Amino acid sequence: MTRIVLIEGDITEQAVDAIVNAANSALVLGAGVAGAIDRRGGPSIGEECAAHGPIGVGEAAVTGAGELAARCVIHAAGMPPGGQATEESVRSSLRASLRLAEAQGCRTIAVPAIGAGIGGLSLQRCAEISLEEARRHAEERDGSGGEAQLEEIRFVLFGEPAYRVFEMVNDAAKVEAQMRRLRER
Repeated sequence: MTRIVLIEGDITEQAVDAIVNAANSALVLGAGVAGAIDRRGGPSIGEECAAHGPIGVGEAAVTGAGELAARCVIHAAGMPPGGQATEESVRSSLRASLRLAEAQGCRTIAVPAIGAGIGGLSLQRCAEISLEEARRHAEERDGSGGEAQLEEIRFVLFGEPAYRVFEMVNDAAKVEAQMRRLRER
């Protein structure tokens, strides 16, 4: 069964199979999460991004993790360079990232608030979309009769305010699911 976990912390310090970069479609490592990955992971990640070339908004690509504790970095293209993220681009790039993680044989993945911050999407809406997609992915894999490949989807939120927003959205979804079960009795 896939676990969905929320923690406050620095995504570049996560010892997981894959970390997700909140990327632009040109795969240029600039500011925010991408800048932190570039600084901590070393130049090889940016070099691999440049060799891979641009991808479509809403898609994802994988590179090595350089000097990071993770095995690989999955670049979720939630926006064009210099542009803004949309609800659909965040949803699509996270979905692509989770599928790509499984294709890479990952058991654990760390995900930031894709599309929030530089991307311009509100943190609350980012949390709603991200947690909904993670739950959908987990339910599809867990309900397929086979063993879920991703054992943990870990949302790593930078700073307590971001963590609290994700926590509130996650708690609200749990209460809603519990109320739905009670009504079905």
